[in-house]
Amino acid sequence: MTHVYFHCSNADELILDPRGIDVEDLAEAHQRAQGVIRAFVASDSPDDWRAWSLHASDEEGEELFLMPFACVLGRLH
Repeated sequence: MTHVYFHCSNADELILDPRGIDVEDLAEAHQRAQGVIRAFVASDSPDDWRAWSLHASDEEGEELFLMPFACVLGRLH
C-alpha cells in the first residue's frame, strides 16, 4: 500500500493535497486521479480546467505520474 497525494497546478496556481490517500497500486492511483479531476471540473468554478495538470506523488515527495486534466476531459472541438 502506498500513500499518494494529488496536487493540481496550472501555469499560475498550485493546489496542494494536504491529506492524500492510501492506494493498493498505480492502477488504483490512476483511477483516483481521474476522480479528483472530475471533482474539480464539477465544482462551481469558471476556470478552464484543460490547462491544469494533476501531479501524483508519494510520501517522500517523489512524483509518481503526471495526468493533464485534458486526458480526462478531452479536447475542445
